[in-house]
This record gives sequence, C-alpha cells and structure tokens, in this order.
Amino acid sequence: MPLCQCRPDVTARGDLLIDNARIVTPDGVIDTGSLEIAEGRIAKVREWAGGRTGCRVDARGLLLFPGFVDIHSDAIETTIQPRPGGRFPYAMAITELDKQLVSCGITTIYHCLSFSDPHDKTLRGFRTCAELIREINRRAPGLRAATRVHARFEVTETAALPIVEELLREDEVHLFSVMDHTPGQGQFLDVGNFRDYYGRVRGRTPAELDTLIEERLAARRTLDERLLRGITALALKRGVAIASHDDDSAQKVAWVQRLGATLSEFPVNLAAARAAHERGLAVSYGAPNVFRGASATNNLNARESIGAGYGDIICSDYAPMSLLHAVLALERLGIVPLHEAVNMVSRNPAGVVGIADETGSLEEGKLADLVLVDDREDVPRVVRTFVAGREVFCS
Repeated sequence: MPLCQCRPDVTARGDLLIDNARIVTPDGVIDTGSLEIAEGRIAKVREWAGGRTGCRVDARGLLLFPGFVDIHSDAIETTIQPRPGGRFPYAMAITELDKQLVSCGITTIYHCLSFSDPHDKTLRGFRTCAELIREINRRAPGLRAATRVHARFEVTETAALPIVEELLREDEVHLFSVMDHTPGQGQFLDVGNFRDYYGRVRGRTPAELDTLIEERLAARRTLDERLLRGITALALKRGVAIASHDDDSAQKVAWVQRLGATLSEFPVNLAAARAAHERGLAVSYGAPNVFRGASATNNLNARESIGAGYGDIICSDYAPMSLLHAVLALERLGIVPLHEAVNMVSRNPAGVVGIADETGSLEEGKLADLVLVDDREDVPRVVRTFVAGREVFCS
C-alpha cells in the first residue's frame, strides 16, 4: 500500500505530492516520477529527486495512470435491474454504481441509456429512459465520478424523437449515438443472433420476436432520413458529439459520417474499422472484447483491429472492472506500448467528447484525475483513485 503523509484539511483542498511512481504520460512512462497537485489540478510532472517532505504519497513504485474516461457504459441498467422482475430504486443504484466505478479507476463516466423500445415496462422504454437520464443528471453533482449521459437512439424508433430533442435542448445529453439493430445487418447479420439476444436478454417470447422483427424491418424500409439529420444537427449545435454503433461496411461508415458522426463504436468487421479509420473517425471497442480476445456476439476481435492500427478508444461496455485489465493485456501481449493503451481509456475518449482540455492525461494544468495501480500480482488492481485531487477510493 502506498504510504500517505497528509493532513485531512490539506487533501480536502486537493493539494498533494505523489512521489516514487511509474507515471504514464501521453508519450511514455517516467520510471521514477513525481506528480504535484495544487488546488485540484496537476501542477508539475517530473522525475523524482527524493527527499521531499510535507503532504505526500510514497507510491512505492506503483503505476500512476490518468483517471479513466469511460464514454460507453451500460452497467447502470444491470445495476437497476440485475434480474427480470428484480428492480432497485434509481437513487440507490446510481449511488452504489458510482462507488464501484471509482474503485475500477473510472473518474469520468458516460452512462449509456437507450431509446430502443417503445414499451415503458423496460429501462429502454422512451419515457422510462428519459426519466432515468434526468435522475442521473440531478444526482451528478453529489457523485464521486464526474457523471454524464450518453443517449443511444435506435433509428427505427422515430416516435422517441420529440423526447430526445427535449433532452438535448435541456442539455441533459452529453454524447449521442445512432444505432441500427435491424435484423439482417450490423451486429445482427445473423437473424438467429437477434432472436437469441432479444429472447434471452430482453425476455421476448417467440411471438413477440416475430412481431419485433417485422416492425423493425418495416420501419427501416420507410425511414425518413431527414428526421435523423434533424436530431443529429441539433446535437451538434448543442456541442454534443455524435457516435455510430456496430458499423458493418464502408458504406455504413460513410452514411453515419454524413450524419455528423466522429466516432465508430464496435465496428463488426475489419473492413468497417478500416473505413472509419481512413475517414478520420475514432474507433472504439469494449474492454471485455479486448481483454478476452473475442466478441460476445462473434463479431470482430478488438485485438486484431487494434493491432492493425484501427483502434483509438476502449470503453467498459457492460463491465467497468474490465478497463484496467484490457489496458494491461494490450501491453502484455505486445500489441501496443503501455502509454498508448492508457491513452485509449483516457486522453483519446476525452478528446472525442470535447473534454481533453480538462482531463484525460497527466499534464500540467489539467484536473488531477488519477489512478494508482498495483500490477505486481497476477491480478492487477486499483489501489487509489483521485478526482480533481480529492481521494474518492482507497483499498
């Protein structure tokens, strides 16, 4: 455990010196470094000279990362409703998940809420989703992690557009993505996978699945793209970045780019990932895919794409605990150097959503969002997390 010599009144101001750490900067690693925090921001990053006294943490050779910026996390859904019929109150779930997030090194979180089901019995129902978004934003100032919202919009569910537009105008949404889960393309090229997912995960009966498939196919055939262009134009006007989801071809990438997308999330094959990269879109993958070396839906192996140079961002997707392990796996397997892997969970996502001036890297002037990591055992772990210089987790 790192040794701390600090007075509570000093650490509450966000003033601290972390010495004897392996500091991961955007361009490399300082093997024995020192990072100074003043009033919640990084004041200095340099080689450690030793002999310092005062309010300090002796990191004892642990890794020091920038705090993770997780721009796509669905974990709020399973925290609220871990099993069908077993739902917890929003306030409790938001608060408890916040504690878990900082223990995983996540200092900025974009909770994903999906407008993809017209039935209000689900968390992805239009009005239920909007209600949850507002509750997250209402509670955000009191949470440990900097907390924002990533709203996902299913292109076939145009009835949700008035609700989404209202949320954008009220600045309740901080990242906006368009999804196309029409069976027979994208993530569900195999219609059998669509049936399996919506039957097993969403609890749909065979008859309900037949109806859902017919409705999705009909809605996609008659989609008025002017509606999509209108909502993405509004998002961009409000300063909200646009992402796409499960791109499956160069043509699809070109289409979402015309809608204003600057991020391609989870491309399902290497051709789509390459097309996104060549068009200047950032490419993002889920940490479970990176760590496991396999997609849960038998799509693109993220390691293959990152190794080919078509990967910029790693998000937690459905497993916040996997971010740290995905980063270290990339270095251990020799796919990318450690600092590049760390950039994928910090600087790069921060850049896509427009907050890189404030956070995402260990550079002077930025918020002191930091993670101390012990990688000396077979299972690495986060031992301390700081947000704006304040300790929010200690193991």
